[in-house]
Order: sequence, then structure tokens, then C-alpha cells
Amino acid sequence: MHQQHTSNAPESNKLASSCAHCTSEANDADLHARNLTNWQQEYDQVSGGRFYGRIDEIRLDGMQVFKEHTSQSLRQQCNVWPDAIWLGISADAADCRINGLEVADNQIMCRPGACDFELMTPDDFDIYGLVIRTDALLAAAENDELDLQGLSLNEHPRLTIPAQELAHVRNLLNQLVAPDTPDLHQRLQRDLILRTLLDLLKKETPAKRPATSYAHRKAVVDKVKAWMELNQDAPLTITELCELTHTSRRTLQYSFESILGISPLKFLKTARLNQVRRSLLSAENQERPISSIAADWGFWHPGQFGQDYKKLFGEMPSETVSRGELILG
Repeated sequence: MHQQHTSNAPESNKLASSCAHCTSEANDADLHARNLTNWQQEYDQVSGGRFYGRIDEIRLDGMQVFKEHTSQSLRQQCNVWPDAIWLGISADAADCRINGLEVADNQIMCRPGACDFELMTPDDFDIYGLVIRTDALLAAAENDELDLQGLSLNEHPRLTIPAQELAHVRNLLNQLVAPDTPDLHQRLQRDLILRTLLDLLKKETPAKRPATSYAHRKAVVDKVKAWMELNQDAPLTITELCELTHTSRRTLQYSFESILGISPLKFLKTARLNQVRRSLLSAENQERPISSIAADWGFWHPGQFGQDYKKLFGEMPSETVSRGELILG
């Protein structure tokens, strides 16, 4: 039986049982990012419209399994808990990227703990996540006489899995995290997940290495990101970005579209609008005028800023402030 926990505002609700199951819902991408237990994350909304996110999560000894739904396209900056391995499996075929690399239908994503990585996810995206402590995984592999030293869990962010095996894992994970699934004994759940994970890893192969041009394209994008952090209120011009990265307009555009799936100007505008939204929801900015906060991030014309903000988030900045006041009490 799930019981609703009290919440400070309608943006974020948590439903939990007395055991390891928990369901979280949010109407703000960054609040949603914080609902995943023990992760360090920041989500930027990229596509326009009101956001809805849901996480169905199971926490076991040294292990975490979840299904995450997000209604809008996002740029996710993620870092899972230390001494662990994360596997990410999209629920359906989707245009998803990890660290600028496209993930094929027969591939899963993999990153070690305490390691920053970036995901670009599309509208109406569902993903299964499995996190396990490294020592627990190694112990289980030893019992199964499986040598993980030859696997590519740390070196490669994408692993290729036979389609039939991947479909079986998706089905199992969907059953485990479904809120109406009867609770199994936690040890049985844990053993079932471990057995499935080991069976999956026996079949994995590293994805092909990216093209040699990938490193250059990603370096171009990373340089613009670093520039934005130091020049948060600077005007947005393609000419200056080309001079900054020593590239042509065509190369700049292609670099962003191949790594992030969006244009450089859209990246800069959405990134700054998301930073404005975080500031509007921050306790320390509750007394500051909206126009002043917007100007911090280079939005000097209130009318245009309001239009851009509503187009991305589906509400005016003043509505965000009002809901922020409810959150902060």
C-alpha cells in the first residue's frame, strides 16, 4: 500500500511504501532531478511546454533500480554515488545521447560512480536505471565465475547487447518497478536483479569507437560551455562564438547538432533560461525583481524575456515566483 507523503508544494510529490519502493513526481525539471536518491544532478529543460517527471524507484542493499519518465527534452548533467556502476536502458527506441554519442536501439549506457556525464534525452522519454556497488557486483561475478576485468564498464559509455536479451531485461525491470507489483522479499529481489545483470554483462560488447572528428566536435561544444559559465550575461552572437572556437559557422553548427542535437544559440538561450528559473526558485532571490534576475543572465528586454520564458516553460516568470514562495513557505 502506497501512502502519500506531505510536500511543501504541488511541484514535487513523493509516494512511498514501508519497504524499498518509492514514487516521486515533479512539475519542474530541476526539482525532478533531485528526486533520484543519492544522485548529484542538474537538469535543463530544452523543449517547450509544461514539464512532468516521475520516478518509480526500488532501493535495496547496495543497489538501486528505477524507471524515470520525463515529458520534455532535457540536458541532464549527472553523477551517481561513488564506488558504484550505473547502467541506463531506454524503455523504447529513442534519440538519446550520452556524452555526445548517439545510443542505438541495441545499446545500453554505462558509467562508473563519482564520474560526471551528460545525457541529452527527447520528449516523452522513459529510461530504466540500475546502480550497484562495485564490490557487490564483483562478489556476485566471482560466485558466477565471471571475470569482469575483460568487460568495458568503465572505458566505454555505450555497451552493445543482443536485442532479445535486452528486451528480456526491459520486461523484468518494468515488472520490478511497477507500483502495483506485489513486494518480493528484498533478498529475492536483489538476487533476481544481480542474476539478470550478470547474464546481461556476459553478452555485452563495447560499442564502436567514435569517429576521430568526435573529439574535435566535443571540444568545440565544451569550449562554448566553459565560456558561458564565465560570461553569463554576455550577448549571444554566432560571430563571437566562431572566433572563440576558431571554427566556421558551419563547423560550429554541426558540432552542436551532432553532440547535443540542438543549435549553439538554442543551447545558450535554454541554458540561461534554466539558470533564471533556478534563481527565481531560490530563497536568496525572493526579494529581487524578476527583471534584475533576468539581466544577470543576459536578458535585458523584459517583454522578450517573458515571451521566451513562457515558450520554454509554459508559464510566466511571475507564476514561477509565486510557486517558489509556496515551496519556501
